[in-house]
Amino acid sequence: MSAWLVLVVRLPSQPSSLRVRAWRRLRTLGAVALKNSVWVLPCSPESYEQLQWLDQEVQRDGGEATLLKVDRVENMAPETLRRLFNDTRDHDYRGLAERYRGLLHALERRGARRAPGRPADEASRLARELERVRRIDFFDAPGRREVERLREAVELRLRPAAPAPAPPAPLGALRGRRWVTRPRPHVDRIASAWLIKRFVDPDAEFLFAPADALPADAIPFDVVGAELGHAGEDCTFETLLRRGGLADRRLAALAEIVHAADLRDDKYQREEARGLDVALRGLLAVTTDDHEVLATGLRLFDGLYATLGGAR
Repeated sequence: MSAWLVLVVRLPSQPSSLRVRAWRRLRTLGAVALKNSVWVLPCSPESYEQLQWLDQEVQRDGGEATLLKVDRVENMAPETLRRLFNDTRDHDYRGLAERYRGLLHALERRGARRAPGRPADEASRLARELERVRRIDFFDAPGRREVERLREAVELRLRPAAPAPAPPAPLGALRGRRWVTRPRPHVDRIASAWLIKRFVDPDAEFLFAPADALPADAIPFDVVGAELGHAGEDCTFETLLRRGGLADRRLAALAEIVHAADLRDDKYQREEARGLDVALRGLLAVTTDDHEVLATGLRLFDGLYATLGGAR
């Protein structure tokens, strides 16, 4: 059962700056308001310490504060409370997405050099803001994925043109290697790992690392700037499928499902996509070990692939 931290705050009406300062601190921590003076956060050592400091500050300023640790919030189911957090974070993500779209539009219309306001600086500001919101996105709000896709599109636009690469090695030549992708794998990353494991290298080893700490000896996939990632309108699974030259009707059908679940661009109408997305989100919600998530996800794709075979 999840534990929650509840802070009840009462501050004098004047000066109003005291209430504004406390409100800003709580928002920065990712807390959401249940009522005007009642705020809640998922329990963690860091959040507990920060709320203790805020408790002391409020009392020092002449207010009252009570910090509680509870197993549940009465009259509110845990999933309803989590949805409240996700709705708040989605509001933040929508604001970021709008700013990213504006920057991307300027880059597409005028080019990186002619876009106003030094676009690289704006991209850096947006990346810092995105990282701040991600730190307080406790329950993986769905709006984050769109923002991350927009961020990748902007970063690709800003990246200097590279010399023409050598022809890529066929996937079969990459046997016996380690592969690395971003932590907390979802649809495209799990599907891509499944394709590698089942059709490229049964002995493939998978690692998870942030984009700025990728092991030099591992092949990155579904990472910004990676050769094996999104290409044009294709998700990473489709890129790997084309690169491997795998002609299999079941894989082609699975690629449509993964594309629909990952990109949500209405290119393919696959009824399985929504269920796949929900199932993997549920798996991530109850499993903290990324390797365990991947192992279960591989079995899920085994079953999905077999089902597609039976439906042919």
